Amino acid sequence: MNPRIRRLIADQQQMAAVFLRHPFIRIIHTEGNPVEKYVVEFHVLGLVPAGESSFTPSQVHRAEIFLPLDYPRRQPLCRMLTPVFHPNIDPQKICIGDHWSAGQTLPQLVIRIAEMIAYQSYNVKSPLNAQAAAWAEQNMAQLPLERRDLGVGL
Repeated sequence: MNPRIRRLIADQQQMAAVFLRHPFIRIIHTEGNPVEKYVVEFHVLGLVPAGESSFTPSQVHRAEIFLPLDYPRRQPLCRMLTPVFHPNIDPQKICIGDHWSAGQTLPQLVIRIAEMIAYQSYNVKSPLNAQAAAWAEQNMAQLPLERRDLGVGL
């Protein structure tokens, strides 16, 4: 069995174990055998666009995580399926590049996405969404939006 297949199987087992009863995060869809694509639902407080220059709070968000052929050497491809107002998230991409290493587990990555949605993690210095970065800089005293430990089960 090649190393990628072993890693995919290990990831699948870890994802099932961590998120089976997680209070804020659920795996709602998978594709492949072993799994190469996950759709994950997050029940955390985040912000969603509500017009050209406004946003509104939301508690439910969905993301897709795709594991490319050269995974884990190359980072997973992550994108939101529901809109999110965040400096490091745009409609086509969740910016995880500065943080990915092959030794990181997939559940750790999923937790990081939840932390991003809840503004527990953000980078205003190299944003994908400049408007969200400006808002975050002006509203740091209100952040994070969600103060719970989202890494329960790791």
